Amino acid sequence: MDREKVNEFLGRVVADMAATEAAGSVVVGQRLGLYRALAQGPATPEEFAERTGCHPRYLTEWLRGQAAGGYVGYEPETGRFSLSEEQAFCLADPDGPNVPAAFLIALGMLRSEPRITEAFRTGAGVGWHEHAEDVFVGCDAFFRAGYAAELIPHWIPALEGVDAKLAAGARVADVGCGLGSSSLLLAEAYPRTTVLGSDYHTESIALARKRAAEAGLADRVGFEVAGAQDFSGTDFDLVAMFDCLHDMGDPLGAARRVRGALAPDGTWLLVEPLASDRVEENLHPLGRLYYSASTFLCVPSALSQPGGYALGAQAGSAAIRDVVTEAGFTRFREAARTPFNMVYEVRP
Repeated sequence: MDREKVNEFLGRVVADMAATEAAGSVVVGQRLGLYRALAQGPATPEEFAERTGCHPRYLTEWLRGQAAGGYVGYEPETGRFSLSEEQAFCLADPDGPNVPAAFLIALGMLRSEPRITEAFRTGAGVGWHEHAEDVFVGCDAFFRAGYAAELIPHWIPALEGVDAKLAAGARVADVGCGLGSSSLLLAEAYPRTTVLGSDYHTESIALARKRAAEAGLADRVGFEVAGAQDFSGTDFDLVAMFDCLHDMGDPLGAARRVRGALAPDGTWLLVEPLASDRVEENLHPLGRLYYSASTFLCVPSALSQPGGYALGAQAGSAAIRDVVTEAGFTRFREAARTPFNMVYEVRP
């Protein structure tokens, strides 16, 4: 046994344990608005306590831990902690990547560990609706940031003729819409277009309807509780699915339903996690993140549904193409790509 290799591995373990435990501190920072408060300017723990109304002893430990992880800066001469412009953008800016929301998802899904452990033994599924609320809220908050940055500026223009249709006034189905952020983004960008969002999760749809009303978009954005295989409506110019096909037990049934719901010249916008068809090419930090989420969320969700599929978050283009082709579509291409997603244009 090589002792240096043992120490190298243990060093990796320490880093992983530190990151795992730090997830709770990030979520505390999000819930209490600590990142937003620190973005106002450097502060000692005592000054930060006055600014936030929180206990200075807790804040001292929180700030030091955040600095140890590189999430905040520390100036030894003044004893003040601060956020750089880049850190503030990622941690505190509502228009930024909303990093804390990703940790909210992680903490939420880990609460299901006992059920997931048992599911390993039995092969049973754990439905999306059976997880903690932090999973739903966290997913919406985290993914919305990416959709806001990419959907209207890049993904829609990458689809043949779709931007012009939406601008003129089109019918859109947003399948697996969750809390409805993608539906609202489309409606806000295209005032002549109507959007029907659908999701099987009743609580998510209730929140989506509330958000549409608050945004003044309820006249053009409707939501229904329905699965991907039985959402209502036909003759849609665009059907969109954002990061959800791989969660379905019957993605083929969903694809066939999309095929029947599209207008003859309609387009299916299909967004899935970035992945290679080759396992060895997914063995990197992002792949590890996706495989972990897939173990706790995506595969259990699929196995809880009828259909016989469990694509997982790292399914890759070939598996997605197979589903799409078997459903009767004849055109499938990668229209865009980000560091996190692959964006497909699928047409009859």
